[in-house]
Amino acid sequence: MWDDAFPSFLIGLREGLEAGLIVSILVATLVRAEARSRLPQVWTGVLAAIAVAMSFGAVLTFTAASMPQTAQEAFGGTLSVIAVAFVTAMVFWMRRSARNLSSELKQKVTGALAMGSGMLVLTSFLAVGREGLETALFLWTTAQAAGESAGPLTGAAIGLVLAAGLCWGLYRRVLKINLTKFFTATGVVLVVIAAGVLGYGLRDLQEGGVLPGRTAYAVDLAGSIDAGSWYSTLVQGVFNLMPTMTWLQVVAYVGYLVVVMTLFVRGVRATAPKPKPEPAERPAAEAPAGPRSRTGRRPAWVVPVAVVAVPAVIAALVVALGRPKPAGDQTVAVSETDCGKGFTAPTPGRQTFRMHNTGRQASEVYLVDPSTNAVYGEIEGLAPGTTRDLVATVAGGTYAWRCVPASGKAVTSKPVTVRGGGAAKPVTPVSEQDLAGPLKAYKAYVGHGLDTLVGQTGTLRRDIEGGHLDKARTDWLTAHRTYASLGAAYGTFEDFDKKIDGRADGLPGGEHDKDFTGFLRLEYGLWHGQSAKELTGPARQLDTDAAGLRKAFPSQDFDPGDLPLRAHEILENTLQFELTGDTDEGSGTNLATADANLTGTRELLTVLEPLLTSRSPRLLPTVDADIDRVHKLLDAAHDGGHWTPVEKLPAAGRQRLDGATGQLLEDLAPVPDLLEIRKSA
Repeated sequence: MWDDAFPSFLIGLREGLEAGLIVSILVATLVRAEARSRLPQVWTGVLAAIAVAMSFGAVLTFTAASMPQTAQEAFGGTLSVIAVAFVTAMVFWMRRSARNLSSELKQKVTGALAMGSGMLVLTSFLAVGREGLETALFLWTTAQAAGESAGPLTGAAIGLVLAAGLCWGLYRRVLKINLTKFFTATGVVLVVIAAGVLGYGLRDLQEGGVLPGRTAYAVDLAGSIDAGSWYSTLVQGVFNLMPTMTWLQVVAYVGYLVVVMTLFVRGVRATAPKPKPEPAERPAAEAPAGPRSRTGRRPAWVVPVAVVAVPAVIAALVVALGRPKPAGDQTVAVSETDCGKGFTAPTPGRQTFRMHNTGRQASEVYLVDPSTNAVYGEIEGLAPGTTRDLVATVAGGTYAWRCVPASGKAVTSKPVTVRGGGAAKPVTPVSEQDLAGPLKAYKAYVGHGLDTLVGQTGTLRRDIEGGHLDKARTDWLTAHRTYASLGAAYGTFEDFDKKIDGRADGLPGGEHDKDFTGFLRLEYGLWHGQSAKELTGPARQLDTDAAGLRKAFPSQDFDPGDLPLRAHEILENTLQFELTGDTDEGSGTNLATADANLTGTRELLTVLEPLLTSRSPRLLPTVDADIDRVHKLLDAAHDGGHWTPVEKLPAAGRQRLDGATGQLLEDLAPVPDLLEIRKSA
């Protein structure tokens, strides 16, 4: 998380210290002028500035969330570019102003004291408000880049707390900091970070269709750099440099860094004029006294509460009035006889529909394009009398509700037409018939593999019966890899998988338990010095169970809807058991098993290719590249028939392998949703 937190930590520390110094100087000036009674006016302005900054962040978040995806990217990219402009201006301003900040503020306070309470509130508000708005904007952009990570907010909170502590120490004169050097050093780092934010923002503008060159890549290292490694994550989080970058991103990054860093460093090296000595402070008796407080007019708490509450109320009104009302504020009725009652044409954008089941049966509810049956959103199992929200992105097109009760026919509402731009990505529904062909092809692949397996387990049995244990070790690995390539994940082969490839975990006797059978039982014996006589029984049992599976498999019940799950589940098992070495019983060949699992996954994706390509054209090329990357890492871990045990892999190599497999799993995650069987009748 630190990689996402560091940029926000730095901005929180720097902006917090900058704002804190301003507040400290304001307070110190009033204290020395014996005008402590005016301190509440300073804190009122400070609280007002904080409220405005937080309200600004809330409005940004809501505004982005209520937009279509492409508009969100364009909006986020625009704000990222604006944030870079603000940060750039801030580092140059602070470089110039650090020496004279104290004297300038003291002059403003002196003038404000003479002009009344309103000017003192305004002075503190303007002094702190700029930092607050800059911080809110920069944090919002870094949070967008980090996705769901809590790093940016955590880093900012740590930075602000540390800044508050430093300001207190400076105010109490228990701490000394060369502020010029501090702001110069942090300015250099912020310029580098801002260059990355600029590149990220321009990429968002390209994704949103505002700028051209979306697919004109200058750098594409996705196939050679492990995106999940610690160093890759650190570079991406701190500098917003990605393995794949367009020409526009690269040119903007380099150009900004060269120009801005050169100007900044030149400004630092330039000989600065010595600051003029500040005039001696006037004695307290000569300090301008503010106008006397007028009692009886209003309570002292009214102004602070008002200036803090007003920004929050305005932000709340923006959110409330900006919320899409046609869909989100109306209830759409669902029943076995009437579907979509009360549905009117929504406005384009992200919408929330409140679906209420008024019937007597549970129902599946889909928002569809009635001409193609493409699904924009769904609720599974909406129970009678209940209400649930369905969130979907709506663009120009035709929409209707389809309700499929637990028993009975599907009911489709009258279609409505939405006019406007934007883009929504529906999912073309999959039926059992659509999956019948891939299922048949996959079962043929498994059937052929079982024929091969039975021949190999027979060879293994004969090796052991003949006392040829060295040959048995080689033939054991061959047979085990064949079995691992058949995708025996999550009960695919029912009870046979436990007999053929079950683990000793949980058995009372562990590896010596009578119920420990199959490949792992033989592995333990072959690599722990057991005799041929001791292994003959387990070898015969394995051969018998393999033959039993081959005979039973054609008649086993295989739900077509489970087929898309296998691609993800096979590799989940791989990551959980093989890449941790958890199933190693002495042979050190977990990586060989992982390689066979990868072969099974690719075969499964091959039979699903026609369905996946038509629904997500970019998914399979991405997954293929991921599989190739994992294959290369596995190939590097063996020499001929010898495989490196997982625990003997170098730490960096193991991290790369885990990261590449994790990335593959992440890219495979949409497959079950894309190919989910949805009821239509």
